[in-house]
Amino acid sequence: MLEIRNILLAEDNPMDIELTIEALKDCNLANRIVSVTDGAEALEYLNYQGKYADRPKGNPVVILLDIKMPRLNGIEVLEAIRGNDALKNLPVVMLTSSREEPDLKKCYALGVNAYVVKPVDFRDFIEAARHIGIFWALLNE
Repeated sequence: MLEIRNILLAEDNPMDIELTIEALKDCNLANRIVSVTDGAEALEYLNYQGKYADRPKGNPVVILLDIKMPRLNGIEVLEAIRGNDALKNLPVVMLTSSREEPDLKKCYALGVNAYVVKPVDFRDFIEAARHIGIFWALLNE
């Protein structure tokens, strides 16, 4: 039987969290979406620490990671993921408002799987999140 793994969403903007979750739900994905609000919490989830110490075993099918977050930013989280043998092969998609070339280059140098700039328009944002969900949760192997 095929295991349905979680999607980890690391995002500090409540509106973007809500929009992303709604867009993913619109795809009728069976995956549970786990939302964390900063980079340190994302690593706690991935490493079974803090309030996630007793979470069920297993890595997410994909991590959707914002760059500009408190405590640890998305680039620092990506660096920690790629430096951890147990996590380094996880698909990571930067879902960010940053169009800065240094951010893009740094993320690809660290091995990000995709870099998606959040559209400003509501409908475009929903559509982008839906496409990400369909590809990473259903089509990608």
